[in-house]
Amino acid sequence: MRALFEKHIDLTAKVLDLRLERQNTVIGNISNVNTPSYRTRRLEFEGTLQKALNQDARGKMTRTQKDHLPAVFNPEGFQGEGIKDFKAREIYGQDTVDLDKEVIVMAKNTIMYNALTMVIKKNFSGMQKVIMDGGK
Repeated sequence: MRALFEKHIDLTAKVLDLRLERQNTVIGNISNVNTPSYRTRRLEFEGTLQKALNQDARGKMTRTQKDHLPAVFNPEGFQGEGIKDFKAREIYGQDTVDLDKEVIVMAKNTIMYNALTMVIKKNFSGMQKVIMDGGK
C-alpha cells in the first residue's frame, strides 16, 4: 500500500522553513538599508544541506572514493529524520546593504519557495480527490 505522503515531504517542509527564514533575513536587510554601520546578513543552507544529504548540486550522490560510481538520488530510501535538527548558518557581510542585490535575492528565494509549495500541493491533491469522491 502506498504511503499517505511521499517520503520527501519532511525534507520539503524543512527547506520551506529555511526559505522563509531567508526571506525574513532579506527583509531585515532591506528595512535597515539606511541604518548607519548596518552590515548585510545572509542565510546560507544549500551547500550544507546537500552535504547532509550526501549529494552534489546536480542531485547525484557524492563520491567518497574515486572508484565509486555516481548514482542518482532516490527519495524512496530517504527518511529525512536527520534534517529536522538541521540549522542554517547566518553570515554577516562586510558591505552595507545594496537594495538591488537584496531585491534579486528576495525574488529568487520567492520563486524557489513557490516551486516547493507546488510540490507540496501535488502531494495533497490526491488526498483531496479521495475526500471529494469518497462520499459518492
